[in-house]
Amino acid sequence: MSTYSCIDISDALPILENDAVVVDIRDAVSFESSHMNAAINLNNDNVQAFIASTNKSLPVIVCCYHGNSSKGAAEFLAGQGFEEVYSLNGGFSQWSAMYPDQCEQG
Repeated sequence: MSTYSCIDISDALPILENDAVVVDIRDAVSFESSHMNAAINLNNDNVQAFIASTNKSLPVIVCCYHGNSSKGAAEFLAGQGFEEVYSLNGGFSQWSAMYPDQCEQG
């Protein structure tokens, strides 16, 4: 069974350059307001389609508000066969503070 790793924001940048998939599990309103570049808003309504249609060999970085809820989602995705899954320490709040130019505004 696959596992996930927690990753610091500075360590996420090289992974993002390697065709990583970014999933944001925050609520839709927060996601629409701002999110990491190219992030996918993952929720209960679209998670099964995401699992079925996403290349499981690509790295996946899971982002939430502060880096807590993403751990459970990362564990779930690793259990679904994704080979390289990360939970982003500090979440979107820290990411947007450190890299505002790497965020899309709604």
